[in-house]
Amino acid sequence: MNPIKPLLPSQMPESEWYRRRLLVSAWIVLPVFAALFFRLFFLQIIEGENYRLLSENNCIRLQKIDSPRGLIYDRNGTLLVDNRPSYDVGLVLKDARPLEPALQNLSLYLGIAEADIDAVIERKKQYAALRPITVKENISRDVLAFLEANRYDIPGMVIDVRLKRHYVFPGIAAHVLGYLGEISAGEMAMERFMSYRRGDTIGKYGIERSYEDVLKGSRGGRQIVVDAKGRLSTVLDTIPSIPGANLFLTLDIALQRKAESLLKGWAGAACVIETHTGKVLAMASSPGFNPNDFIDGIRRDQWDQLTKNAGRPLENKAIQAEYPPASTYKIITAIAGLEEGVIDERTVFQCPGYLKFGDREYRCWRKGGHGSVHVVRAIAESCDVFFYQTGLRLGVDRLAAYAKAFGFGSPTGIRLDGEASGLIPTAAWKKRKTGTSWQQGETFSVAIGQGYNLVTPLQNAVMMAAIANGGYLMTPVLVERIENPDGDVIEEGKPVVRGRISLSSKTLSLVQKGLWEVVNGPSGTARNARIPDIAIAGKTGTAQVFSRKTSGPDEGQRAMHLRSHAWFVAYAPFDAPKIAVSVIVEHGEHGSSAAAPIASELIRAYFQGGEDRNDE
Repeated sequence: MNPIKPLLPSQMPESEWYRRRLLVSAWIVLPVFAALFFRLFFLQIIEGENYRLLSENNCIRLQKIDSPRGLIYDRNGTLLVDNRPSYDVGLVLKDARPLEPALQNLSLYLGIAEADIDAVIERKKQYAALRPITVKENISRDVLAFLEANRYDIPGMVIDVRLKRHYVFPGIAAHVLGYLGEISAGEMAMERFMSYRRGDTIGKYGIERSYEDVLKGSRGGRQIVVDAKGRLSTVLDTIPSIPGANLFLTLDIALQRKAESLLKGWAGAACVIETHTGKVLAMASSPGFNPNDFIDGIRRDQWDQLTKNAGRPLENKAIQAEYPPASTYKIITAIAGLEEGVIDERTVFQCPGYLKFGDREYRCWRKGGHGSVHVVRAIAESCDVFFYQTGLRLGVDRLAAYAKAFGFGSPTGIRLDGEASGLIPTAAWKKRKTGTSWQQGETFSVAIGQGYNLVTPLQNAVMMAAIANGGYLMTPVLVERIENPDGDVIEEGKPVVRGRISLSSKTLSLVQKGLWEVVNGPSGTARNARIPDIAIAGKTGTAQVFSRKTSGPDEGQRAMHLRSHAWFVAYAPFDAPKIAVSVIVEHGEHGSSAAAPIASELIRAYFQGGEDRNDE
């Protein structure tokens, strides 16, 4: 029996072949269409009303939640910088329809010219279609209540509660603390600020800038549903922000206030640091500014007053201003001479009031001269002729080597932006800079701290600390510790030794004795800086602005801008040093009369404490 063999497609009738293909296709397509039908039925019939409302009246948006910025305290836990709530009014352009009536009502309710609002919108609209454009910051509670009551008159209006920076002691320690401002396009291009967005606020100066990564915290966000007028309908999800860490500074705010009150009316700076740790107890720069003025954007007239002020209030003179060190540099000249063996404790130079070299006379500050002078007396009475002679024996390069060993000519390393290096000249430096060779006569000026020499007040304080602590060059420290928002210490400021200066005990003893004589000796130049029961060692300096090479009026008869700068550097107590002080008073004429009393008062305030520190 022959089996029935199935027909191959090629053997089937053409109609049967098409019928089978349609049947197979139908079994594939029908389930797909059935699934689509049931899905459409579910969306349009069962859930149709809900989705219709969402599609017509709502949309989902993301809102950022700014993190509370870390707080800043002084060493004793006194709050210096905190955050305070601010009610800001913004406008979302996409929701402000129609726009013109919304702007008119906003202008009326806020008391702002409509043209001013238009200017703000024009400046920011390119990157803020769905983000609120802030129109008015820090409105009062009365205005807030009025806006809430009339919210329906201003579609797209958003009232945001933000934390604004507040500096508790306005103007005090402004150069250390710094201020905040809106991030610039240039800053956004920097790797350090890659995570920031337009409109974000960042530290622009001082601690706020240097510790931005510590203080800023982490931004949060929330997913919200808004209605057709941009009003919040539902919060779908929230990721909370993480507050920034809190800083405890090494500053003593009472001592800082004392320093600033003593400098009031002068341009200058004062630094107080611990001799063995480098911790900065006070760093004052005068004149100053109020960082609270920058919180909501400084006004043009205020900015002009700051930038056109001859006293340079935005400059932190403690680390950014460079001055000839004047006679404070004689400490370096004495150390270099003793260590290099060109002088010793028995070396005596005659000072008739001048030193004749070539066809020129290099004068001493005392016209009648000092007579026979040894190194201790030369320091105590600041005899120029003694240091001319010592400098001539050393030469500029050996002087420079010792100056650099004490930190001059390079930044101290304090964690603040913009620190200046100062300048310590060498023969090679002059050749490279001017194309001319160093002249021996120029060494005389350098040896007494004039000429090309430039230092900052903080560098001078670090130098005095090294004299006091036996030769350890400390890096100044401004932060005592960093704590997370829960109060756990995450970082502690520790003393950093930049280097050990190799000095013989004999050299150190002779120089320290001379510095003690400056204040406590019968002919010392800073006798008026004495404090009962507190032995101070120090050195005065008068940095010339008006050259001695030409004749001219006496110091007190010159125009103020031609009068000399006044220096005083010191440490105390002499037998067991704890603090080093550096004070510069621009155009103060004499270190003994202008700078030394300020340093003396700071030392007294530090050791006596209490009400003395709060004197204004």
